[in-house]
Amino acid sequence: MTISSYHSFIGIDISKADFVVAIHGLKITTIYPNTPLGWRNFLTEHQDLSEALVILETTGGYELGLALFLLEQGVKVHRADTRKVKNFIRSWGQLGKSDRIDALGLAGYGSERHAHLPLFQPRQEHHQQLYELIQRRLDLKQMLVQEKNRLHLPASPAILKSYQTLILCLETQLTEIEGLLEKLLQTDPVLSQRYHTLQEIAGVGPIVATTLLGLLPELGTLNRRQIANLAGLAPHPCESGKAVGYRRTKGGRVDVKRILFMAAMTARRTDSPLKAFYENLIKRGKKKMVALTALMRKIVIIANAKLKSLQT
Repeated sequence: MTISSYHSFIGIDISKADFVVAIHGLKITTIYPNTPLGWRNFLTEHQDLSEALVILETTGGYELGLALFLLEQGVKVHRADTRKVKNFIRSWGQLGKSDRIDALGLAGYGSERHAHLPLFQPRQEHHQQLYELIQRRLDLKQMLVQEKNRLHLPASPAILKSYQTLILCLETQLTEIEGLLEKLLQTDPVLSQRYHTLQEIAGVGPIVATTLLGLLPELGTLNRRQIANLAGLAPHPCESGKAVGYRRTKGGRVDVKRILFMAAMTARRTDSPLKAFYENLIKRGKKKMVALTALMRKIVIIANAKLKSLQT
């Protein structure tokens, strides 16, 4: 089926408890519980979905169950970027916010943009496991920082003991997660090869390598401009008439940008071409943050090229 043969576009705004369904061209919306029974009821009431495109908004994972269920039934699904959909709805002049408005907006977004929307493809089993482990490691580290910061607050002995107990528990959990990551890499030769290849880059150690593999699985499949844009590191012009402002980076995956910043901070202190690249930018009068951002972009482009070379 070609992308031009979709005969209907269904927008679904989904939350933990339920999801709201809207069909492009109709003003009626329907609510279903976000449960396997609710998914089946939706499918029963919308039987002719073979030539439909379902547009789901990315909502922290609450949409995954329904998305995977629909894929199993042969339904085409697109997981939409929340920011793009929000801007699309605002372009109508719609400033309100409700589940119904969002569902109708998603349906309209699919109708107008379907020729450029990639279909949702679930991760392979090991890639999904890696993604979940990396996300859990990030969560645990964030909680650990919070608890360690609380140790410096005035508190009774009982509360301090509670902080210390939880810190010990979180550190134990982190050790277990690292063990599971190591085991996963040992059981998947492809992941292991990509993992070791990334560490050939100055500034990229085990934590950076696993995070990039888990949160930026597109590495090695895109061109340099696309991967920089996906990481939120492509410079965008800021010009109007004769006024020319600084080129700025926007968007991208937050956790990927953070880990690349760590890699850049390390790389600029190593005896490597990346250090020379950074120092050359500083000598040319670039601000340190601008030079670091350029170094981050350089690292992700090199990582992309290295992983792409493994496929040839």
